[in-house]
Amino acid sequence: MKQFLFTITLFLIVFSISAQQKPNYSSQKKNISMFDVSGKVYERSTNQPLEYATIILKPLNGKRVFGGITNSKGEFDIEVPQGEYKISIEFLSFMTKIIGNKKIDKKTNLGAIYLEEDAETLGEVELIAEKSTVEIRLDKKIYNVGKDMTVKGGTASDVLDNVPSVTVDADGVVNLRGNENVRILINGKPSGLIGISDTEALRQFPADAIKKVEVITSPSARYDAEGTAGIINIILRKGKALGFNGSATINAGIPESYGFSANLNYRTKNFNLFNNTGYSYNDSPGNAEFDTEYFSASIPSKYVNEKRDYNRKGGNLNTNFGIEYFLTENSSITGSVLYRKSNRNTFINNITTKYDTNLIENESYIRDSEDDNDFINWQYALNYINNFKKSGHTLSFDFQYQDNKSDGLSYITENVIYPDPEEKPDEKNITDQTQNKLLLQGDYVLPIGENQQFEAGFRSNINNQTTDYSIWFEDEYGDFIKNEDISNVFNYDERIHAFYSQYGNKFGKLSALFGLRMEITDIDISVTDEDLDAKKDYTDFFPTVNLSYEVSEDQNITLGYNRRIRRPRSRFINPFPSRTSKNNIFQGNPYLDPSISDGVDLGYFKRWDKVTFNSSIYFTHATDVFQFISEDTGETTEDGLPIIRRTPINLSTNDRYGFEFSVNYTPIKNWRLNGSFNFYSSEFEGFHEDIDFGSKSTSWFARFSSKIVLPANIDWQTTMMYRGPGENAQSKRDGMFMANMAFSKDILKGDGTLALNVSDLFNTRKRKMETLTETFYSESEYQWRQRQIRLSFTYRFKQKKKRERRGYDNGGGDEEIMGG
Repeated sequence: MKQFLFTITLFLIVFSISAQQKPNYSSQKKNISMFDVSGKVYERSTNQPLEYATIILKPLNGKRVFGGITNSKGEFDIEVPQGEYKISIEFLSFMTKIIGNKKIDKKTNLGAIYLEEDAETLGEVELIAEKSTVEIRLDKKIYNVGKDMTVKGGTASDVLDNVPSVTVDADGVVNLRGNENVRILINGKPSGLIGISDTEALRQFPADAIKKVEVITSPSARYDAEGTAGIINIILRKGKALGFNGSATINAGIPESYGFSANLNYRTKNFNLFNNTGYSYNDSPGNAEFDTEYFSASIPSKYVNEKRDYNRKGGNLNTNFGIEYFLTENSSITGSVLYRKSNRNTFINNITTKYDTNLIENESYIRDSEDDNDFINWQYALNYINNFKKSGHTLSFDFQYQDNKSDGLSYITENVIYPDPEEKPDEKNITDQTQNKLLLQGDYVLPIGENQQFEAGFRSNINNQTTDYSIWFEDEYGDFIKNEDISNVFNYDERIHAFYSQYGNKFGKLSALFGLRMEITDIDISVTDEDLDAKKDYTDFFPTVNLSYEVSEDQNITLGYNRRIRRPRSRFINPFPSRTSKNNIFQGNPYLDPSISDGVDLGYFKRWDKVTFNSSIYFTHATDVFQFISEDTGETTEDGLPIIRRTPINLSTNDRYGFEFSVNYTPIKNWRLNGSFNFYSSEFEGFHEDIDFGSKSTSWFARFSSKIVLPANIDWQTTMMYRGPGENAQSKRDGMFMANMAFSKDILKGDGTLALNVSDLFNTRKRKMETLTETFYSESEYQWRQRQIRLSFTYRFKQKKKRERRGYDNGGGDEEIMGG
């Protein structure tokens, strides 16, 4: 589409200029005064710069016409002779802006120019971006989802797994540059779409509702300081075209899965109605195996093998309805209501076999666990924004309230198989969680002159969460009796109040953004009927610096510094042990302290004709970091098996450094290649109970993607990812390889698209680990989800797909835009 816009724009300029009678300048004086006319063009409704807008300057005396087009930042700079001009600013599907009788007798800056959408042209169709692009801004990178076939009919986790610098491991945990402490936001804020369990929610939220993903590795002061790795901000679709338009997608797959999603929009000059609705059902079988050797001679079962089969089934319904009302030409208020309901049934079959020192079986049993979880999330949001007359001068306020509930019921049965068959008493676990979140936020942006900007704001986050966990054991009469010693009610109350300000300036080719954020944290942690003193109150300051030097239009260098925090939450601090396995348990640590990190990021970007290259070198120093350890509790099961506990602790320091780069290349018209590589090293130092848990590990991951247009206009996309091995003080992790493949075909004159994709083509997405302590050695293999095949159909009404711009800038590859 950009290729088309560029061609049309260039044609109009040439045509307009050529249509005039060209005077013979050779007979004129050579000392004609020439002056620069500059400015910046924006889209009124979004305040985003317009690239390829046409600027035409026509002299009132009828002589030669001058013109040009805006760059990726919406800027233009045109040299013209002294005189009076009629100036027109044009862009396809926008109303032309006319500046009449403008006298040019000195260097002139027209300032910010806003173009309005043309109702007659936009009321009929909306252009939908087809390709995935990457934009480079001063403090973030933006990944536009576009036509990524491998995520059609997929989930938000699938989308994130294709974003540069981001990986999703076998457990569904999102990592940024190999660090799992990443803050995930929806439209710039914590969201009810995530709910209580972010991992589970991302696996269920439809990918088709996502417009783009912002990866912020060096966040400025306007963002929460939470997340030592950085921030991932998911932006949802919301139409801008006048009239009614939208799209709908249905999908089905193997193992059993099916779903439906729709993105609808109706807009007039005074208001905009929007809705995103989706339903999905999926069956995600998985498996795990543990082999453990105990070193103590007193243990009768020296070797233990544990095999688990997971069968996860569930449905998810989510809908987000909102209305944006334009109070005036420059101000609007937006209200939205989000509802999400999901059910998840997980059946775990656990077969444990014990062997003596001669590898002769001496006992085996089956432990089955069936969990039913229901999630209900409500979110109410209100936003007000006012754009003052001066470009970029804005004031906004946000209110958001969430009411999240989760009810879980788990049945555990155990039957001894060998040597003497026996049915053990059943066990029932009930987990009821409630969470209420309140967000209040205000932001003010004041431009100062042409190149300076001041920004200030506040944000209050209040989070109250209660987890009621009860254990019931079956007695000899078949009745379930509550175990009061193990059952508990866990309360977590968090209040964070933040204030920030930042100042930005541009000195020629150097752009700078300096900020300071203060966060006041008040946390209360309690367990009913237990003496647990885990109250934490602290105030921290978080400075940020972001610099960008534009070497040329195709090359820039960035440098960022930021301080971040990681606060322990949820399962990390809940002291109640897991019950899936008798001898391998997970237990939270309510005494965990927050971890503070300081990070530096140096980036370089370069664009050639068909190639773009983007790279970063980064370093982070963190104190009181979280580290998972496995330890022998000193306790045994009723049959004498040692109980191994996995729990997080604070280690003293962690130094993490790395290098990453991404390359996009278009060798021929219909073929796009892109790849990325991230190498990182992490060093931990610290002791726990006189044991040295210091370690140093090095790992890397690489991603490669190829997209080619086959005969009959069939798109074929292949994506491959490899995550290198890693280790810490106790464990080593093997490397992991995964490949995805997809095909798509446009039908119904471009209004519909059929797509077939296969996730984990070779069924190799498995986590393999080795753990060694003073008391045991263990090998494990875990696969959360097996290979998945999906077929989807998308239909667009009153929308047309924006065709890709080929052969310009980077030859039609993923575009990189410097700016911000």
